[in-house]
Amino acid sequence: MPPSNLTSLTPDTFILAGIPGMERWHVWISIPFCSMYLAILLGNGTMVFVIRTERGLHQPMYLFLAMLAIADLALSTTTVPKMLALFWFNAGEISFGACLTQMFFLHFSFSAESVILLAMALDRFVAICHPLRYAAVLTPSAVAKTGLVALLRSFCIIFPCVFLLRRLLFCGHSVIPHTYCEHMGIARLACADISANVWYGLAGPIAAVVADVVLIAVSYVLILLALFRLPSRTARRKAFNTCGSHVCVIFLFYVPAFFTVLTHRFGQEIPQHVHILLANLYMLFPPLLNPIVYGVRTQQIKEKVVKVFACPRSRLLQE
Repeated sequence: MPPSNLTSLTPDTFILAGIPGMERWHVWISIPFCSMYLAILLGNGTMVFVIRTERGLHQPMYLFLAMLAIADLALSTTTVPKMLALFWFNAGEISFGACLTQMFFLHFSFSAESVILLAMALDRFVAICHPLRYAAVLTPSAVAKTGLVALLRSFCIIFPCVFLLRRLLFCGHSVIPHTYCEHMGIARLACADISANVWYGLAGPIAAVVADVVLIAVSYVLILLALFRLPSRTARRKAFNTCGSHVCVIFLFYVPAFFTVLTHRFGQEIPQHVHILLANLYMLFPPLLNPIVYGVRTQQIKEKVVKVFACPRSRLLQE
């Protein structure tokens, strides 16, 4: 085939197959998935609303938490609505451009959330190890710049994936055995050398996330050393409580992510439908549990949520 014809071998659409081998269970699987997604919208939406409306929560720790909730909303909304349309209406067709867009925002949201978790760890490090400098270091300007860095870094890391996919040639293979579009899932359909995609997919996004994990670990080692030097047991307990929620969220985010990556790379004996089911659950569980963890463990947020939703009701009763 002449080169001029090869350049036109970009499919107009892809077909998302869902969870191969579990097609007859799609409707039943959609019920808990839809319930979790609605809970994600409610929990994270409430978190953002309360932090935005309550001036007492306009502090770096809670502003970072609002950023985390927005990233969670983006991560789940990028994939779940299309997944539910596939399960309910068998609407697996997705255009090439829409597939690349979904892929971009999926990986972009994941990368941004990793930066936000790092910022939250550094916030706790400054608050515990350098409390006298906290107000000077974590100014509103510094918080805004941190959010901008999360966006810019994620864009710079993920945007090259779009070009790496657009340069590939697809020879009629258009069925993606998944419920959403992700970088390597699209690349494997190409009839061209995808080594650049493989190497960049490992060296770029994963290296950035690993660097975030290392910096978070270093921050918490320094925090623990500082905590053990505190003379008061009450002060140690209070500091542990302020860090506990963040540690839980870190484990909820990174442990399933690394488990999913490792099973894809080395778990060839694991059935494909298990891989895909775990990947789908990862889009739901961290965004679902993060607001619960912070809402249960953080007294200030519990009090503000009660205040925000109790005040309108009390006014209605008075009227």
